Amino acid sequence: MSLSNFEVVPGIRVGRGEPLLLLAGPCVAESLEVCGQVAEEAKAVCADLGVNYVFKASFDKANRTSINGFRGPGMEAGLEMLAAVKAKYQVPIVTDVHEAHQCARVAEVADILQIPAFLCRQTDLLLAAAKTGRTVNVKKGQFLAPEDMAAVVGKLESTGNGRILLTDRGTTFGYHNLVVDMRGLAIMRGLGCPVVFDATHSVQLPGGNGTSSGGNREFVAPLARAAAAVGIDALFMEIHPTPAKALSDGANSLALKDLRALLSIVKTIHEICP
Repeated sequence: MSLSNFEVVPGIRVGRGEPLLLLAGPCVAESLEVCGQVAEEAKAVCADLGVNYVFKASFDKANRTSINGFRGPGMEAGLEMLAAVKAKYQVPIVTDVHEAHQCARVAEVADILQIPAFLCRQTDLLLAAAKTGRTVNVKKGQFLAPEDMAAVVGKLESTGNGRILLTDRGTTFGYHNLVVDMRGLAIMRGLGCPVVFDATHSVQLPGGNGTSSGGNREFVAPLARAAAAVGIDALFMEIHPTPAKALSDGANSLALKDLRALLSIVKTIHEICP
């Protein structure tokens, strides 16, 4: 059975009545320098604000628009980088898994295994992730209604692992665009799982640049504020020191320098609307 409140990583609880949780970092583990800078500064901001923090970066982005798109360092080199960040900055780690055979190995480093939106119905992947015993964060597919995530939860629960997070990252809306229906957050929370709002992928324009995705970064803040008012347990954001130079998803990434201001407002709303 899924849990409305649980220890998402050792020492950090998530759910109603718990502090806001932030899952954030660069889209891709593009370098140890970038990952380290983000981890250090984001951890400090969260500590100041009383927000729990988990560092996010992907070792592989397997669904790039173009064959020439930057995917990342690969699993082994990427996990080595994430392990180094985890050890040096003492932060938990969340990262994506794309295939069932990756899960056990990734769970040796990552505290949370994340299922990308396009893969949220892949039964073998879901089962393998849940069987590691790690918390599993599933992003709702852009093609699914929020109530359809009940079946996803059922697959994960069948393993005996109820430590499940559900994330909304927008729904396909015409060509190269996504829309966020805030009702989905309440509906998914009604499934008994803590919910996460992905404020940066929600403003992505899939394939909007032809050979890569575009984005409307200016809408990250208003959507994050709105989601907090509806009621969320965690916030997901891709953040980068210089988004214009990011090797993946720069157009929809939040600048690291803007994290404190936005997070302080979201935290305030979260406390008013738990």
